[in-house]
Amino acid sequence: MSPDNTLDEKEPKHQRRPRYKGTHPKNFKEKYKELNPEKYANDIEKIIQKGNTPAGMHISICVKEILDFLQIEPGQTGLDATLGYGGHTLEMLKCLDSKGRMYALDVDPIELPKTKDRLERLGYGPEILEIKEMNFSKIDEITSKSEPFNFVLADLGVSSMQIDNPERGFTFKAEGPLDLRLNPKIGISAADLLKEMTLFEIEDMLIENADEPHAAVIARAILSSIKKGIDIISTTQLRNIIKDAMKYVPRIKEDDIKKSCQRTFQALRINVNKEFEVLDEFLEKLPDVLAKGGRVAILTFHSGEDRRVKKSFQHFFREGVYSEIAPEPIRPSAEECRVNSRARSAKLRWAIKA
Repeated sequence: MSPDNTLDEKEPKHQRRPRYKGTHPKNFKEKYKELNPEKYANDIEKIIQKGNTPAGMHISICVKEILDFLQIEPGQTGLDATLGYGGHTLEMLKCLDSKGRMYALDVDPIELPKTKDRLERLGYGPEILEIKEMNFSKIDEITSKSEPFNFVLADLGVSSMQIDNPERGFTFKAEGPLDLRLNPKIGISAADLLKEMTLFEIEDMLIENADEPHAAVIARAILSSIKKGIDIISTTQLRNIIKDAMKYVPRIKEDDIKKSCQRTFQALRINVNKEFEVLDEFLEKLPDVLAKGGRVAILTFHSGEDRRVKKSFQHFFREGVYSEIAPEPIRPSAEECRVNSRARSAKLRWAIKA
């Protein structure tokens, strides 16, 4: 065998990338255009205009409304308490015009490095932006080493890139591990949590965290499966248990079943990540980290969050800590909801430090 023939045999065969299936493929791993937005900018724009959120991306909500309220000026110090994809952070940084200081926090060790790299490539490095892998309940640890904040934003929604990735277990629409942790290195998964819960605890969780009207039916079905020795370890397993249980509810519709699946996953996610406890701690510490006249805007996505923000703002307003609070929540425009369906449940509340 000649040396040339040997080299030919070792030469790897070129494999073409699988064909992009339509404008919005269903399988997450097939969405290579969406997962590379810098390379396929035109395709990404078409997907957004159709009212879809490209996989691996997150479309920021109420950006104009937030910036109009925060009134950011160059030289100020601010915080994005929930960095996510970095869309809100980027717009706030633009307002600072390279003068001032910005901090950003996130607990997700998977998405945070991607966002940090993305913002650094846009020219926002550590000289103006400090990013920390930290829960926003620890905001007092930031101001212990910096000036009080002139503006703070907290977007309490789960980012689209977390929801869309089936490996994270946030969605009932795709097969994946029943995890639901924002930080997979901390705490226990939703699958392990369910095994530890009583019937009352599951039902109470569904009511408290998601206002689920069929909490008792779903709780009984989940506990019944566990008692039969069935480990609920995947998203589709839990979805099917809910769907099977709901079939026997009088006058139930397919859309009702879908909404119960959404609410169940929401309730579990909130419990797994202790989201209400974290939010309560954040709201309690918030006045102490704001400068005089400092402004805070908070985006919520379900009634449990909104109630807590509303009550906290009202309490500190009555105490004279806040000089002004939003009389009513601001909702996304009809046009924004058309382009981004995930904006429909959003509510924006604000407060100003006295």
